[in-house]
Amino acid sequence: MNRPDKESPVEDWVRHVKRSLRGMMNGPVSASMRSKGQTYKVNFGVELPRLREMAEELPHTFSLATALWTESIRECRLLAGMLMPPEEFSANDAELWIDSMKETEEAECTSMFLLSRLRDASSKVFEWMASNVELRQLCGFLTVGHLLKKGFRFTDRDAQEFLDQTESGLQDSAYRVRRAAQNALLLYMNQGETESANGERILERLKL
Repeated sequence: MNRPDKESPVEDWVRHVKRSLRGMMNGPVSASMRSKGQTYKVNFGVELPRLREMAEELPHTFSLATALWTESIRECRLLAGMLMPPEEFSANDAELWIDSMKETEEAECTSMFLLSRLRDASSKVFEWMASNVELRQLCGFLTVGHLLKKGFRFTDRDAQEFLDQTESGLQDSAYRVRRAAQNALLLYMNQGETESANGERILERLKL
């Protein structure tokens, strides 16, 4: 079938995406992911760089991103975060997506391509980092890491809260949370002498 046009209903675009993914399927990668416990109904094993290329050719619309997020297909859910226009994605939408996340890869991809681009990202991350829900907490540390990579700087008050949350995250039982917290702390420490000294005190206290 031909590629849908911009006037085509979102259902046609979803079918187009699924057909394209089927043609890109990487069987060994798909099998490896399934063997590691990924819970998707369908996993085509398409690598992230190829998904990023695919996203460049697709409409970046709220309706398509939302439709793809509802699919139990790994690649559809990763594409959703790449296609969602940040300016149309509300704080409530972010909460709903985070609550419905299934895998670490979803948290990583959505934080990179969507959550870190939201207008209120710099305030929402504190709520997420403080959560006792693992994937929500992970999104907080991943998102703040991406903000710091882009040059974001905390106010003095927010910096102290970030340091408190990070020290707590570094003691979390979940490895993926600890790793994300440590990466965020190292990015913060690269911002200057004061930031480096603040981070070093935490690392020394925790003997890291």
